[in-house]
Amino acid sequence: MLTEAPLASPSDVAVALNRSGLGARPADEAPADPKSWLIAQFESYDANPAVFSGAQDSATLGAGYAEAMLEAKDADAAAKMAARKAARQEAQALYRDEVDMRARAALETSTPFVEPLVHFWSNHFAISAEKPQVTLIAGAFEREAIRPHVLGRCEDMLLAAERHPAMLFYLDQVRSIGPNSKVAKRAAKRNAKRKPGINENLAREIMELHTLGARSGYSQADVTEFALALTGFSTGRAKGRGQAGAFTFRPGLHEPGQRTIIGQTYEQRGDKQALAVLGDLAAAEATATHIATKLARHFIADEPPAAVVTRLAEAFRRSKGDLVAVYRALLDSPEAWQPAAAKFKTPWEWTISALRGLGRSELGKPRLAQLLNQLGQPVWRPRSPAGYDDVAGSWAAPDALVRRVEVAQRLAAQFGDIDPRDLARKLFAGSLSDLTMAEIERAESRRTGIALLLVSPEFQRR
Repeated sequence: MLTEAPLASPSDVAVALNRSGLGARPADEAPADPKSWLIAQFESYDANPAVFSGAQDSATLGAGYAEAMLEAKDADAAAKMAARKAARQEAQALYRDEVDMRARAALETSTPFVEPLVHFWSNHFAISAEKPQVTLIAGAFEREAIRPHVLGRCEDMLLAAERHPAMLFYLDQVRSIGPNSKVAKRAAKRNAKRKPGINENLAREIMELHTLGARSGYSQADVTEFALALTGFSTGRAKGRGQAGAFTFRPGLHEPGQRTIIGQTYEQRGDKQALAVLGDLAAAEATATHIATKLARHFIADEPPAAVVTRLAEAFRRSKGDLVAVYRALLDSPEAWQPAAAKFKTPWEWTISALRGLGRSELGKPRLAQLLNQLGQPVWRPRSPAGYDDVAGSWAAPDALVRRVEVAQRLAAQFGDIDPRDLARKLFAGSLSDLTMAEIERAESRRTGIALLLVSPEFQRR
């Protein structure tokens, strides 16, 4: 690791390429007007690039899994175990392929400001591929619930995310049964001791993480009422009951009656009740502030400036959740163009920017999923529904930096036959410190110089 030195003040070009994007590529031309270049990406963004052309949708994948489990249901113990093992192995193989496709999309994109927004929102609506059903469709969740809505309305993304099978399985919503629903009453007749009930996970995380934010005025009673409204949100089954593997509203699971949530009464029936609640949560003042804070923290500083948060929240409210309006307010903020590189890159950001900087469109061996595991940020596998932290304290520990040095040396050995001095000038648009440049120039070989560049203080930050 190079000696820490004061970072040179980057130009607006360097800010646009490295802080608001995925990192520069050696073949890219520096934008003449950095801000206009970023804004223009809203028009050219492709929600479904060619890299995903062979990917299967979640309904197809989920239906296949459900069918395999149904076939194994009546088999003997050994056959059941073999079927489950085969399903897990298939899911893990698909997961690795999905991670590679996600990385290729980031490495090849012509809209390097919008692509990180996909990653931001995917982490905001975090799922975990630790559960077998989620492992299978984690990549599909990002393609179906996040990518199509990243430049749309917050409410539309919220509805897509909360009704996606990956979210329903991850937060156990598929197990939530209204205590007075038709299904619960039938179960009680069969076995009076068995009392199906609601699962509050989805309701709680929607309020605390996806919309209002913690300590925003809602109560435990509001969470419970919302969980009752959400009953019926489920997935189809292999034997009828909706399309297997896809979102299905199951009326028999829904708790009848009106709900009162944060002082508002909802008399709608069926799925319209939860949809009305979700619409109100998406439009809430607290939601605007919560999302504005997270965006400002992600793009500007671990301690987001209050003025920026206010500005973004106002854009959110004024536009009724139009996300492009919020992004424009971010780019219009002088704080977004401050020269100091205040954000420490996550392992994902550092790896993608390193590969882009080396002009790569893929990693090869080892697989990217394995590499991100080594660096401590396995894709779609956060330890909690809060997603991965977005502050330096979570990623800048000494042992984490040692792992980056090891990976930098490996990347330099694979792809490092490049003049590191020329590469440094291209990637940092004149913003590299004299000390870093001097150490690169003194490197004993090109590969050593490349490794030094990748672990330099400037490359760790954006």
